[in-house]
Amino acid sequence: LTHIRNAGGAFGLLAGEATLMRTLFFLAVSTAALGIIVCLYTRLAIGKPWIAAAFAMIFGGALGNLIDRVRFGEVIDFLDFYIGAAHWPAFNVADSAISIGAAILFLSVLFKKI
Repeated sequence: LTHIRNAGGAFGLLAGEATLMRTLFFLAVSTAALGIIVCLYTRLAIGKPWIAAAFAMIFGGALGNLIDRVRFGEVIDFLDFYIGAAHWPAFNVADSAISIGAAILFLSVLFKKI
């Protein structure tokens, strides 16, 4: 466990940009993503619980990161893993939810279950 204040996006994307530009960009992208997820979720056929769960995970993760950005101007990452010399960038629970939800959607498309 660690405490990292990530002003950028995934893997520190745009961390070096001006604060106002970076904040507006991430707020716009997050808001658009939330809107798209709500639209897709409302069009989802009944009987697809895995897809519904995937959308919920992605929505919750995006909303969690958006709340951090509005409150702090950055996202707080605290999970940091190493395997030997290999290091994965620090992340948080919201990032995990987004990743798991995206993996479920990917597998659903791959196996034509969508």
